[in-house]
Parts: sequence; C-alpha cells; structure tokens
Amino acid sequence: MKPRIAVVLGDPAGIGPELVARLISDPANRERADFLIIADRAELEEGMRIAGVRFDYTLTTDPRAHDRAPETAPGTPVLWDFRGAANAPFERAVATANGGRYALDTLQQAIDLTVDGVTDAVCFAPLNKHSMHLAGLAHADETHWFAELLQPNGPFGELNTLDGLWTSRVTSHVALKEVSDLITEEKILGAIRLASTTLQKAGVAEPRIAVCGLNPHNGDNGSFGREEIDVIGPAVEAAKAQGFPVIGMYPADTIFLRAKEVDAIVTMYHDQGQIAMKLMGFSRGVTVHGGLPIPIATPAHGTAFDIYGEGKANVGATQAAFDILCAMAQTRRATPRAA
Repeated sequence: MKPRIAVVLGDPAGIGPELVARLISDPANRERADFLIIADRAELEEGMRIAGVRFDYTLTTDPRAHDRAPETAPGTPVLWDFRGAANAPFERAVATANGGRYALDTLQQAIDLTVDGVTDAVCFAPLNKHSMHLAGLAHADETHWFAELLQPNGPFGELNTLDGLWTSRVTSHVALKEVSDLITEEKILGAIRLASTTLQKAGVAEPRIAVCGLNPHNGDNGSFGREEIDVIGPAVEAAKAQGFPVIGMYPADTIFLRAKEVDAIVTMYHDQGQIAMKLMGFSRGVTVHGGLPIPIATPAHGTAFDIYGEGKANVGATQAAFDILCAMAQTRRATPRAA
C-alpha cells in the first residue's frame, strides 16, 4: 500500500502554500503516496495560483474516514478545510500571531492523525519561529514542542540531510557562549544514537558516523580548550565500545571533506553543520525531527517572506523531505511499534 502523508502549509505569510502546491501537482508524487492536506481551502487555492499549477482534490469533513470515502478517486488528494483558531485572511510577508496560530493548529492536527494511524507521516512547509512565539509557543523551537506532544523515549532532535549526508547536533538553538557547558559525554552519545536510529528508519542499514570537535584544530592538544580531551574523545571511544561505526573526532574546518566516507556527521553546535550543509545545497536540504514516534520532516530553509507571491519558490527541499518521509513511512508500517 502507498503511504499516507499528512501535509500542512506552514506559515501562510511565506512560500509554504506555493511549495505544497508544486509538490502535490506532480503526478509522480501522487502515484507514490496518498495526501491528506490539512489547510484553509483558500490558502491551498492561493498556493496553486501563485505556483501556476492545478490539481483536483476531494473535500472531507472527517479526515479520519477520508480513505473510506467512496467519492475519492485513487490518487486524488483529500483536503480537510481547517484553520483552527486563526482568522482569515492572513497578512503576507510578515510574522504575525495569527499566522503562527494557523501553523501550530494545522500541524497539531497532522500529528494527532499520524499518531492515531490515519496517516503515516507528517510533511510540513516552512514555519516562522517568531510567528509561533507570538502565537504562544512556549518552546525555543518546534522540535521541543513535538517532544512535549509525543513524549519520546530517548534522545530526540533535528537532523539535517542533503544528498544522502545527514547531520546530528549535540546542541541546537542556544547562544554560542552556552555551548561548551552543554556538551557532555551523555549528550554526544545521544546524538550518535539519534543519527544511527533515524538513518536506519530512513533505510540505511548500518550508518557510518563521523564526530566533530569543538575548538580550532580540535583544541591542539589542549592549547585552545580541553573539550576534545575531556569530553568528546571519551564519548567517541564509548560509542565505539557500544558497537557504533564511529570515526573521529575531526576538526570542524575539515570534517565535511570526509562527507563521501560517511552517512552522518555529529556536530557540537548548530552552525557547525548548518553552514556546510546549506553551502552544499541550500535548495535541497531537509530537516528531519528524529527520535520521535512518528516521521516528521520539512525543508531546511525558511519561509522566504521576501519572495512571497512571486511564483519562484524552489520545491527541491520540499520534494526531498517528501522522498525521505515515504521511506520512513514504509519502515513505520513494517515496524509499527518502533519509537
């Protein structure tokens, strides 16, 4: 059976509706998966208008019964016309509480439906963190909100992937001055385990993982910091002892030269991996929210308020997120009890 993907448009002030319209308008994607779109109908229509594409869809008032609706032709996306507590119309190209509320409410419905098995995975278009905070999001980012909703058993966090290379990070959305104090052997091992288990769910049987240092030249034997000696090196050795195929640690300015030798790189902080990955292919990068009991992914770029309505948003990263989710959804179906 084809996987069923729950899709939401992200922040309506940005390029999300256009990206979703481009993704679903491709007949090849509709052959690979069934789509349940959770969105304000006017927003979906606006996305198709901006993208210059068109596809038929079936409306439902009961998304939990959408796959049983006799009027739904095979391959036809199903739309649940829903906007939660948000008010329409939406302001464009600006962060607002209304747009943030719409993004959060539609995303929560997608998560609930996937937890309940109505859909197999969640694909969401770009969010705007300021909009979500204006709407009342109490967490630094959506990843920790997902964890509050889903209560994962074990490490969780964002992983980024591009052309088969994945990155996991020990710290994420924190001030750079706080990074050193937050790096522990336990957290490094958690990032390694998170990378390994997430890649396995995406179809990589035995992920090869490289670990990055923190300081210039890996601290140069303690001359520029001791994190490599006291924390990172011991964590790498502990991971090897636990059976993980780990190499490193390598300095941040050279580790990505080894990208073809490994499946994943564990970095110590956000920009160690993000700068390299976005330079390698900004329009193709994907963020996967790993360690959660359901597959969730999104393009790694933002809402691009500056090009809203211009019809030139690149669907490459959204397409890549969909591709990964199809693989993860099939794995989830084969092992429904896996976290």
